[in-house]
Formats: sequence, structure tokens, C-alpha cells
Amino acid sequence: MKNERLRRPSVLIAAIAATAILVAACSSGTGSAAPSTAASAGASAAASSGAATSSGPAVVTQGGALNLDYATYNPLSLVIKDQGWLEKGLEAQDVTVNWIKSAGSNKANEALRANAIDVGSTAGSAALLARSNGSPIQVIDIYSQPEWAAIVVPKDSTIKSVADLKGKKIAATKGTDPYFFLLQALEEAGLKPEDVTVEVLQHADGWAALQNGSVDAWAGLDPIMAGAEQAGASLLYRNVAFNSYGFLNATESFIKDKPDLAQAVVDAYEQARAWAQAHPDETAAILAKEAGLDTAVATKVIKERSNLGVDPVPGAAQVAVLTKIGPIFVASGDVKSQAEIDAALGSLVNDTFVTNANPSRFE
Repeated sequence: MKNERLRRPSVLIAAIAATAILVAACSSGTGSAAPSTAASAGASAAASSGAATSSGPAVVTQGGALNLDYATYNPLSLVIKDQGWLEKGLEAQDVTVNWIKSAGSNKANEALRANAIDVGSTAGSAALLARSNGSPIQVIDIYSQPEWAAIVVPKDSTIKSVADLKGKKIAATKGTDPYFFLLQALEEAGLKPEDVTVEVLQHADGWAALQNGSVDAWAGLDPIMAGAEQAGASLLYRNVAFNSYGFLNATESFIKDKPDLAQAVVDAYEQARAWAQAHPDETAAILAKEAGLDTAVATKVIKERSNLGVDPVPGAAQVAVLTKIGPIFVASGDVKSQAEIDAALGSLVNDTFVTNANPSRFE
């Protein structure tokens, strides 16, 4: 895999981080300020490449566990788990790899906050929400730029537009991209969150509620949403611009204490990206098996809605999307103030590992 695009300078991100420090300093004592950056880029880069840092030899983890999630909304995680690259690559270090399934971004964020996992996959919006509310995480890789969220209605629904949702019940999973997609769609249609009733349900339960008629619409998530379409449901409203990127997040303590393992995870992700793009049908088969989907549905998700070929380096593109979403968090009460949003935006990105990625180690 060519890595030229992985080695670009990150001037903008450095500027954003510097701004965040000023914001954090000015807003200390005003609520749940975003946590400080755990590790310097220089130290992490040196450690991940095997070079010595100013404080001593590079970190090489021996023993212990690497805990990371896998999720049907993150196809690359399924590929890595299926291929066993991390297990083989870390065997000499006696590191045990534990895989924990995430049912949604909110669950991945809960596990990261509880230190139940070291690395977890979420939507970018969910990562911003978590860090704005004090969760010490950073995005270390972009795994996709999907169109994975839309508003779904049942077959033969009388609801024909987002405006028609006024007074209706809508299933959504708070803290995930479909929920934030819903908020943005309502705002665009001139509606407020209080104009609808949000039934807070996990993604699969939202689809079940739509099927049994207990809600009028569902803020859906692929691949469940693609299965719903096959079953006759309709996508009422789509807007790829309202979908945030797929973020691979790590806890700051993991980044600081085990940078070599963080690098191994990112290396595996970049190998998985190349593998999935070269083997789309096999990737769809892995997704179909894990999600219990028809192969044709899984193929649609992989080939039409996942965009695994996105630039994996987190930076300006993601910050631009999240800058638009941030004020919605404040307006909805999910984050206390814009100061928390600004501080999180300035400290969320850590491009150290992906810019030093070596996917070939897992070929």
C-alpha cells in the first residue's frame, strides 16, 4: 500500500491544538473541560518507529492485553479480527488480543470511558461528544467516510418529508451519528427537537420498534438499515453531508503507556483498508456473516455506502464537519457550552500513528 498520503505535515492540526490550549486555559473551572493531550507527537512517533526518545528507550510492551472493539458499522475491524493479524503480530510480545463487540458508538464510548477497551470505533460526532464531556480519548485513524445514517419509515408510510415528522415518535440511539443526523435534519426542516418525541433505543431495537408500529420513524444505521430496506422500509431522508466520519479512538492512557500497541492497531487498520479495497466481495461476506445479513445487502453496504478509500489521516476535513455539528450539541443540552466543544476540537486529533503507519508488517 502506498503511504505518501499518510506522511503530510499537520500544520493546521498543530494550530488547532494551540488554540485549544488557550481555550482550555480560559475555560478552566467552567464545567467539564476537555482532557489534556496525553502524549507528544514526537515521543509517540519515535516509540512507534523503534527509535529511542529523550526519556529513554522506545516502549516495547511485553505481556498483558490489548482490548479493542469490533462492530458491524466498522468493516475494517471485522477484517482485522477475521484475518488474525494482531494476534500473530503480537505473539512474540506475549500480548493477548481481546475483541469486544460494540453495538453502537454510544456503547464504544462507554467502554472507552470505563477502560474496558483501549481502542474503539465511533462516528466522529460521537467522539466529539465524548471528549467535550470529559472522556480522555483521541482519534488515531479514520476508518471510513460512510453514508451510514438516514431517516427510515415503514412501507406505505404517510410521512413524505422531514417536516411531516412533527408530532411523531422517532426511534434513535443517543450519542450516535443517526441521532445527530436526526437533529440536523429536523433543524434543516425548521423543526426543533421538542417538536418530535425521541424514543431512545439501541439501533437494532429501533428497527424492531419501526416494524411493530410503536414508532413512526427510525434514525437508522447501516448495516441494519440496508436490511430494513430489503424488508420494505424506505429511506425518507438521506444527506451524506450529515454523516460524520468513522473514527478509531484510543484512550490517552493507552497512547501514553503503550504507543507500540497503538501503532500496531493502526498498522493493522491500514493493511485492512488495502485488503478490503482489493477484496470487496470477501469483505462483504465477512460483514454478512457477522451481522446476519443477506450477502447482497452486505455487498451494497461495502460497495455503495462505506467509502473505505477515504484519507485515513484525521485532520481538517473531520474538524470542519464537527465544527458544524458542535453547536447542535450545545443547543440540545448534550454539551454544556461552546467552550467545551472548542477545547475538544482542538485536542481530539492525534495523527501521529497513521502518519507513521507501516501496513506491510501484516502482509
